[in-house]
Amino acid sequence: LFPLRLGTALRRGYRWMILRAPWLYELIYQVFFVGKRAPGTSPLTVLAAARLRRLVDGWRPDEVVSTFHLAAQITGRLRERGGLACPSTVLVTDFAVHRLWLHRGNDRYLCPNPDIIGYIAACTGQPALRCAPVVRPVFGRAVADPGRMARSVGVDPAARLVLVSGGSWGAGEIVATARALVRSGRYTPLVLCGDNAELRRRLRAAGLGPALGWRDDVPELMAAAYALVDNGSGLTCEEAFAAGLPVVIHRPISGHGRDGARAMAAAGVSACTGDPTALLEALDLLDDARTRKRRADRASALFRSMPAESGLVSSPKGRVLGLDERRAGQLDDAVGQAPDADRLEHDP
Repeated sequence: LFPLRLGTALRRGYRWMILRAPWLYELIYQVFFVGKRAPGTSPLTVLAAARLRRLVDGWRPDEVVSTFHLAAQITGRLRERGGLACPSTVLVTDFAVHRLWLHRGNDRYLCPNPDIIGYIAACTGQPALRCAPVVRPVFGRAVADPGRMARSVGVDPAARLVLVSGGSWGAGEIVATARALVRSGRYTPLVLCGDNAELRRRLRAAGLGPALGWRDDVPELMAAAYALVDNGSGLTCEEAFAAGLPVVIHRPISGHGRDGARAMAAAGVSACTGDPTALLEALDLLDDARTRKRRADRASALFRSMPAESGLVSSPKGRVLGLDERRAGQLDDAVGQAPDADRLEHDP
């Protein structure tokens, strides 16, 4: 959507910061995303709004759904100024939310974290509904076979496998995390490196367990693992919740990663640690069946919310489901309890 290949430059710059200069991203995040004097709308929206409007005019969709904070800013600006005729829904994919997710021009917000629904509604003045995380159903159906999985990656079938993830870019202090697990003698790390070939080389050179590239069997890996150690508090964590796999977020990445980790820990769906000793203690606690079950129950409760797709359907007339019911007093407690799918009525 950005002119002069600015989008490509922004994407590459963001990746460079996350991998090479996380302190710089943290500075930008504190100043522009959560700072008290930060602008409510990103100036980048002006550059992309015209192109999005042309796309919408050509496609004539029934609804526009944003799954990224900058996209939510663009759609909110267009909707507020009459440049977007159809409803605009924002699906918040982070467990924590910062101001650049929130624009009063959007029609409604869907969010998997019930603790921030009220905050979203108060900031935007728009309906905010709790929805289940958007995760492929296969993550809840994979069959556990730790021994077979261990043999397939070349480790002892009796090993206690801990899946380690740094996102698709292999960001964060992954080598140090894997080293702490190996040195404990109690856990064998399986590291998901994504497309980070350098990370794979470093892990293999240090003898720190299997270093895995892109995989299409992540549901099976999660079913076989003892726990997931992640540093991003994003989709991979939600996939683990669906799989019933306990999550420990260790040394989260800067900015939204750290805020998301704190929000997940506050909700009781994961642990958050900052040093190797705390990481191993958090993993050891999962040996207790009651602790493991309590964590799994809290995480699985997220999926008993309204499915996100039930909150996305709009009528050809542009009526926003949930908004009319709320005005009429028929949508009960949108902050704490999402309506069941069969309670959502469609226009003829």
